[in-house]
Amino acid sequence: MSDQPNDPLADMKAAEDQLTATNVALAEWTARKLEDSSALIERLEQMGYDVCGKSREAVAEVLKHPPTRPVA
Repeated sequence: MSDQPNDPLADMKAAEDQLTATNVALAEWTARKLEDSSALIERLEQMGYDVCGKSREAVAEVLKHPPTRPVA
């Protein structure tokens, strides 16, 4: 048990930081996998992400943000 009281704002910030780090890792992993999967490219395009024809680095950056187009 901790001697320090819970700080809801600090807890929320820690959770937000962890979620951001997880999203970045998933975006980078997905960008690597696109090289091997035309089906994944198609699915991400259908979800509104503009990834077709982009480099791995550009795809990772796109996936770190919400989709830019409506779902197809």
